[in-house]
Amino acid sequence: MEPSDCYRAVSARDARFDGVFFTAVRTTGIYCRPSCPAVTPRQANVTFYPSAAPAERSGYRACRRCRPDSTPGSPEWNVRADVVARAVRMIGDGVVEREGVSGLADRLGYSERQVNRLVTTELGAGPQAIARSNRARTARILLETTTMRAADVAFAAGYGSVRQFNDSIRESFDLTPRELRARSRRSSHPGAGRIQLELALRPPFQGAALLDWFAPRAIEGVERVDGRTYARVLNLPHGVGAVELTLHDERVSAELELTDLRDLAPAVQRCRRLLDLDADPAAIDEALSADPLLARLVQEAPGMRLPGQVDGFEMVMRAIVGQQVSVAGARTILGRVARSRGTEVDLELAHRHGLTHAFATAESVAEAAPEEFAMPRGRAAAILAVAHAVASGDLDLHPGADRAAARERLLAVRGIGPWTADYVRMRALGDPDVLLDTDLVLRRVLAREGLDRTRTERWRPWRSYASLHLWRVA
Repeated sequence: MEPSDCYRAVSARDARFDGVFFTAVRTTGIYCRPSCPAVTPRQANVTFYPSAAPAERSGYRACRRCRPDSTPGSPEWNVRADVVARAVRMIGDGVVEREGVSGLADRLGYSERQVNRLVTTELGAGPQAIARSNRARTARILLETTTMRAADVAFAAGYGSVRQFNDSIRESFDLTPRELRARSRRSSHPGAGRIQLELALRPPFQGAALLDWFAPRAIEGVERVDGRTYARVLNLPHGVGAVELTLHDERVSAELELTDLRDLAPAVQRCRRLLDLDADPAAIDEALSADPLLARLVQEAPGMRLPGQVDGFEMVMRAIVGQQVSVAGARTILGRVARSRGTEVDLELAHRHGLTHAFATAESVAEAAPEEFAMPRGRAAAILAVAHAVASGDLDLHPGADRAAARERLLAVRGIGPWTADYVRMRALGDPDVLLDTDLVLRRVLAREGLDRTRTERWRPWRSYASLHLWRVA
């Protein structure tokens, strides 16, 4: 966006651009979200940044009134498939915290110097600075929602020392950790290892459609839908956790219980991907409404979100098992896999919803014999082949994976065809532009409405969302 466009959005206090860019005001030394209710600053006094990290790097602190650190993420990074977008998704999942910038570069297939150059050129700050900004936000959540000692918060958020933690909090929020905790409005906390927070989103939000999708596919013992609440067990980098998500019309309330609080940031990001909370529904609905058929469907269900995932391997298992099997049948098989190959959990939040297991990891499934799976031998062989590929790193299904390369690698597995590969690309990797024209239901709808490839090409880059609308009416 041009600075003049950004300023118009700030003048209108347009919440649709929250998280897309940030407004730094030179006369006050703070940065805000575009919808900040404060008096609009003069255009000559503002600078616009594509993320919070370069604003903080330039010496600005977060506004205490509009809380720019609690905005949804930019939808751009989920749409794009280039190196910078992949890097941003990986940083959000905590790769830099766990593996450093060198590990991020190895995953992307570039040199560390090249990754730093590409990310800095586009975002105004390198991977380390972006990760540091994310750490400050994680630390703020822990300070405001738990009773942990500040030193424990520092290490749980990923800081190397308490001094680094104190300096970073003061730099980002112009408050000490003690002052930040004292300002918290919460009068009580849910207990050790438990965090309550709100997940921001851009309205409209079709949460009911997400719950309608998840409910019939919920794996017994792993996940459950009850009214407007979705609960499940998570496999996380440092342990397991449980999450309870309550979907309101304009926000999502989350409660998490983690065995290791270092997993907070990855857990939150995975929940956001699961519910597609960084999407820009206004832009998607506007683009799809250019088609007369989709315009009617969008009007009936505005703000549709792409059902995502919290684990790429689990989604591949769902896709393979679900081939030529009813939804109920696939759910039964996946429940058996969870009980036999998953991890049993002892978490209060999980027990509250009758959840007992984290789903099986690729490493666990790779050790299984084909006879363990109640399905045709060819399909069991495909599952084992994918499990070995994921466990060995030959198949990357992480948030920042190369979507085209992952699809090609899946198609190389005997027993996996275009439908499965595209379904994984849509849901496991969050590709917004997949039209499953090999899907039997969608083919019938397309034929019934007389929609040919020329017309569906006009739905780019939102064909995944068009598929959701067509599935819904089917």
